Amino acid sequence: MQREENVVLVDEKDNEIGLMGKTEAHKKGLLHRAISVFILNSNGEWLLQRRALDKYHSGGLWTNACCTHPQANESNIDAANRRLMEEMGMDCSLKELFCFTYKEVLDNELTEHEVDHVFIGITDVAPTINVAEVAEFKYIAYQDLEPDIANNPSEYTAWFRRLYARVQEHIQTS
Repeated sequence: MQREENVVLVDEKDNEIGLMGKTEAHKKGLLHRAISVFILNSNGEWLLQRRALDKYHSGGLWTNACCTHPQANESNIDAANRRLMEEMGMDCSLKELFCFTYKEVLDNELTEHEVDHVFIGITDVAPTINVAEVAEFKYIAYQDLEPDIANNPSEYTAWFRRLYARVQEHIQTS
């Protein structure tokens, strides 16, 4: 049996205060560190993934290229690169855009309460998805994404709905 991963528990200023099993931290809604990676191609289209149906939460929902929790003694950028390779089979130069804190009640009696570090990368390398993590992927232009989220919010993850407009603002100003 595979041992469950720990998450890094943090305070409101993202200072590490301990480790806890991922499921327990989500059941208790404790604040922990997270990573969200956004990938665009050279045409400016966003790479989205639909989470595998049997994920422990938010299964079957559309979201950004990948997400993860850094492990103990793992840097945020290393966690972002690790997970991009694990889920999407991609290697890409990433840059941190910002970090923010949010709390959202999810399915399966779990709560995301995260200090989320948001990264972006641009590549035309095609994903090679890990089907244990990702059901499918697609590329979409922002002008098509925005109305689709407005019309179908329940088809997207809670964190993605909170993030996409802010990521777009950073893209437009950089």
